[in-house]
Amino acid sequence: MYLLRALGDEAILRARRIFVELPRRSITKMSVRQALNEALDEELARDENVFILGEEVAQFDGAYKITRGLWKKYGDKRLIDTPITEAGFCGIAVGAALMGLRPICEFMTFNFSMQAIDRVVNGAAKNLYMSAGRFPVPVVFRGPNGNSKGLAAQHSQCFAAWYMSVPGLKVVSPSTSEDYRGCLKAAVRDPDPVVMLESELLYPVEFPVSDEALDKNYEIPFGKAKVEKAGKHITLVTHGQAYVFTLQAAETLAGQGIEAEVVNLRSLRPLDWDTIFKSIGKTHRLMTVELGWPRCGVGSEIVATVMENPVFFQLDAPAIRCTGIDVPMPYSEPIENECTPKDHNIVEYAKRVCGMKF
Repeated sequence: MYLLRALGDEAILRARRIFVELPRRSITKMSVRQALNEALDEELARDENVFILGEEVAQFDGAYKITRGLWKKYGDKRLIDTPITEAGFCGIAVGAALMGLRPICEFMTFNFSMQAIDRVVNGAAKNLYMSAGRFPVPVVFRGPNGNSKGLAAQHSQCFAAWYMSVPGLKVVSPSTSEDYRGCLKAAVRDPDPVVMLESELLYPVEFPVSDEALDKNYEIPFGKAKVEKAGKHITLVTHGQAYVFTLQAAETLAGQGIEAEVVNLRSLRPLDWDTIFKSIGKTHRLMTVELGWPRCGVGSEIVATVMENPVFFQLDAPAIRCTGIDVPMPYSEPIENECTPKDHNIVEYAKRVCGMKF
């Protein structure tokens, strides 16, 4: 029922069909929620310095049940319920990391990270640099990013562009269950502060998971994108929840004679420029897809960098950004639904690019 409310009946059926048909070495399916829960469990068991703190992460099993069962298994020292004070418990996380622990700091939503942005940007991100390499800050900041459903403007912002602009941070925006599992493990084990931007709407969605990704040491390297669908007519670069709609759009385009190559970024800082440039050299057309605002967004950075590099001369048409609308998110769900790109919007934009020439 949650899936139908979150993404819509037709969208879920299309997503399930597409993901089941993807070539995999295993038919194991796992929800994003399960992928996160199992990865956290394995990392807590692997390293006694790892602990989780945030609002309702312990006795309540997490606001989104990502930490379900972990408090009963590991106790009060490893899962810590905090007051509703992001500046406070985020500061505790940074301090603990400076002392050699590996905290995982959960924001109930990244909208609330604004209460602690000084700790993230001026504390975690800059300590290694300002201490001349003496004090690393191995902390993970994770939680839902962007819109869910009917949460209005103050709870529906995408912070991908905000955090990927900060030197000293590593930023990931996973899409599939494999992405979430591999990115979280890499984040927990990394010596630098990592911001992991998740999607509340993807938590219950199941994706196929390969045997390789089920390994306890499976990690997705930072700065490594994945070509999810090969194509020759246009490159679609996307991340996070937008990936689901982008892959659906690519299937629709294929039925209309346009073979789109879908690049799932996974990592936003660092970005995998090699994969992006290689794909552009193959398709000669580029469109970025994101659910965030158009101004100073992820797509803006990608298009600008393409313009500044020799790969620009391989484009046969102007690069296009398909983004959310430049307004605060409405509370009304029907209007909210029109404020971020869906598969039909992506299809329309991609066909426009394919019909354009320099």
